[in-house]
Amino acid sequence: MIEGYDIICFSYDWGGDPLSKKHIMQGLSRKNRVLWINSIGNRNPTASARDFRRVLKKLRDFFRGCNIVDENIYVFSPLVIPFHGNALARWINKNFLRWSLRLVCHKLGFRNSITWTFAPSSADVVGTLGEQLVIYHCVDEFSEFTGTHKAAILEMERRLIEKADLVIVSSSALYESKRRYNPKTFLVTHGVEIEHFRNACRAETTVPSDIGSLPSPVIGFFGLIADWVDLELIRFLALSRPRWSLVLIGKLDTDPSPLQGLPNVHLLGRKDYQLLPGYCKGFDVAILPFVVNNLTMAANPLKLREYLAAGLPVVATAIPEVERLDGLLSIGRSYEQFLEKIQALIAEGKVRPQPSISETMECESWDRKIEEMSEIITHHVQSKKVRVAEGKGLSR
Repeated sequence: MIEGYDIICFSYDWGGDPLSKKHIMQGLSRKNRVLWINSIGNRNPTASARDFRRVLKKLRDFFRGCNIVDENIYVFSPLVIPFHGNALARWINKNFLRWSLRLVCHKLGFRNSITWTFAPSSADVVGTLGEQLVIYHCVDEFSEFTGTHKAAILEMERRLIEKADLVIVSSSALYESKRRYNPKTFLVTHGVEIEHFRNACRAETTVPSDIGSLPSPVIGFFGLIADWVDLELIRFLALSRPRWSLVLIGKLDTDPSPLQGLPNVHLLGRKDYQLLPGYCKGFDVAILPFVVNNLTMAANPLKLREYLAAGLPVVATAIPEVERLDGLLSIGRSYEQFLEKIQALIAEGKVRPQPSISETMECESWDRKIEEMSEIITHHVQSKKVRVAEGKGLSR
């Protein structure tokens, strides 16, 4: 692993569920210092009560300044105007962000840092903070999210890719689309906290009562329930097999009307990350029911490896990163086939967490992925030093 670096990380809000960004930075923080910059947004705000509360929270967090949240991890919540299609707003954001972040870095004693950004909206400020290295880590096709200013996000991302020293992507589709703008683009797929999810296979792990009391078989999903989750597919499964229990765990962020009036569909809400192995233990089969569109075709869902690390049999929608795992899971290419694949697992008794499935994830740990990324960075830094030394030699 790289060590001794000061890393400025643009990402989502620290308090959110642990996604790939948090896993990576927590791993790197064992030997490096990390300044985590809370979300500066990709989506234009609406006049909703939720967005109003978010604005108030951003204001409170900004005035609290920079706070240490874990060993070697500091969190700062900057103020930005979230209208990325507006040139004036972006000019204000660039200058205010640069000023506030330089001030925070000075107070922390950051020098010659690495900027490691997951956010296209950071394009205007990245490269102005005295960094020695800029990494753009792309884990989604951000312009395809609902509510974004697509043209503005695409333009910012392209500039970010072109100015980055290195681009790391999490899926083959993202690799193909981003390397056109930067040849130093590398594919590193997501990892997983194997031992955490493997708890689902252990006898001492308890199944929570809100799922343990449901009729079997329990067909389960966990993650953000947004517009990329195919609720019509869930409805089809629930109506086709009324004796099955369909369980969805996660924050509801889309219209749930397709599921209304279905007594065998259970929306259990968001659960703490630490509790997920217990819920996995209560699943007979895990599912990834995604709508197929430009967003999901480029996605590499983190939960796939988490399901498998938990030892669960999985049925998933046919998107490219699911196809890469073919042989470790079942793929439903239509609603009817999705149902058939689940039915086959149940009929064959291939249900509930199984240690043999968990073992397939042994080479997919976050530690391994961090080492893979560290090797890319180390090679780049060493090559740069060689080029500089050769340049000095030629100038003599």
